Amino acid sequence: MVDNYKNWHEQLPYALLGYRTTTRTSTGATPYLLVYGTEAVIPAEVEIPSLRIIQEAELKDAEWVRNCYEQLAMIDEKKMVAVYHRQMYRQRMSRAFNKRVRTRLFQIGVLMLKRVFPHQEEHKGKFAPNWQGPYMVRKVLSGGAVVVAEMDGQECPKAINADALKRYYI
Repeated sequence: MVDNYKNWHEQLPYALLGYRTTTRTSTGATPYLLVYGTEAVIPAEVEIPSLRIIQEAELKDAEWVRNCYEQLAMIDEKKMVAVYHRQMYRQRMSRAFNKRVRTRLFQIGVLMLKRVFPHQEEHKGKFAPNWQGPYMVRKVLSGGAVVVAEMDGQECPKAINADALKRYYI
């Protein structure tokens, strides 16, 4: 590895090669494969030729051009496989996330506390309370929004996201 931290730039090409030729979990392919349509030839394969290098070296010009066109045609297919793999990965991640999420049901007339965010004018500093209220739920909207009213019956002008509310127990 690097003995001195001042010559890290000399090791950067090796780190980039490793990064670009490592298979990603989300796409199931390497970034190099998605960009160029073929797997990267690592420096060891250049010095000790593999079967692929030997085959490409002995091709005639016409055959080489035909193989390049075939590889270009395969790039789109490989990209589609990566898109499909990414979609499946996203579904797995969302399924795992949704297992842990608990749905919050709000009922009209329930007392709630509203969170005070630092950008709001009600915010009075770091030693002020983080919650204000109680408020009464007046209307439950779709998408997790709730219209609340103060205890004297005056409705708040804006709907509040359910993430900024918590139940108030007397």
